[in-house]
Amino acid sequence: MAAARASAHGFDPVRGRGYRPEQVDRRFAELSRDQSDAEAEEQRLAAVAERLQLEAELLRQQVEALPPQTYESLGERARRILALAVEEADAARASAREDAQALRDESGRDARRTREAARAHADAVAADADAYATRAVDGAQGTADEQRTAARRDAEGVRGAALARFDEIRERTEALLTELSQEHAERLAATEREFAGREAQAQDHQTELAARADGQLAEAKRAFAQAEENARHIQEDAVARAEELIAQARAAEERTVRETERILREHTEVREEVQARMTHIRNSLAALTGRAPADAES
Repeated sequence: MAAARASAHGFDPVRGRGYRPEQVDRRFAELSRDQSDAEAEEQRLAAVAERLQLEAELLRQQVEALPPQTYESLGERARRILALAVEEADAARASAREDAQALRDESGRDARRTREAARAHADAVAADADAYATRAVDGAQGTADEQRTAARRDAEGVRGAALARFDEIRERTEALLTELSQEHAERLAATEREFAGREAQAQDHQTELAARADGQLAEAKRAFAQAEENARHIQEDAVARAEELIAQARAAEERTVRETERILREHTEVREEVQARMTHIRNSLAALTGRAPADAES
């Protein structure tokens, strides 16, 4: 006979349209491990995404916590520009001080104008430096945002892949459970049908036994009634026989009494006759011998 074809899940079918329990348990354990691995991978990726978000938040906090810009952390070109600006500012301030000192005696208005021009120039240089620092900070913030966005995209991609894998495993598990449930339902229905058939047979057998028992009980009742009737007749016969025997015994007793009385009478008569004869003989002897009857007796 050809070997039975394996199921779509790799189970070897056995009799009764079922599968080997050890294969089902082993396959279910593998699916459970895959599901656990997928959940662990999802948790790991979620932890990575959370760590990247924390790092991005730390970068943002570090940027916000930067001390007032001294431009010491800028590049060489920026430092040179800053140095030139500082030198120009220093030179301008020195020139302004010199011009102010030279012109102080000439006119207060020229001194104020010179001081205002120097202050405006210094403010412009400071504004340029502040703008450059702001652009540098904005660039660093943009880079951090890009890195955080890329990390979030990577984490979401990995999480999506893990969720897709988890959904696939769940669908396969649900399909397997559905198949096993259908097979279990079919086997349960077959068992219920077999049990119903056996129960019907048992009911028929019980009905037959009950009918047979009722027949035997009726027969036993009839036999008991017949036995009672026979016993009654036997008892009546026994009573009649006993009465008959008693009557016979009484009649025999009466006959015996009468016979005894007759025999006693006969014995009495015989004794009296014997005594009379003895008396006659004694008297005859006395008459012959000439002795009195008393002497003759002696």
